Amino acid sequence: MKPATDRLLRCEEAARLLGTSPRFPRRLIAERRIRFVRVGRHVRIPESALREFIAAGTVEPVTWAQPPERAA
Repeated sequence: MKPATDRLLRCEEAARLLGTSPRFPRRLIAERRIRFVRVGRHVRIPESALREFIAAGTVEPVTWAQPPERAA
């Protein structure tokens, strides 16, 4: 279970943190791609769920010992 101190964000706040429009977090919720909480009629995204979503989509750079040879 997540800590009780986890801040609950509105879609507009989550969108601001992601740098997107509010429609994107709403779509994530509709597609069940992010954890969310219903507070009565309202939907909130825990800050930790947003961090997990970002971490899951993070792509680390590939480092090569030698650059790959190009085919001619």
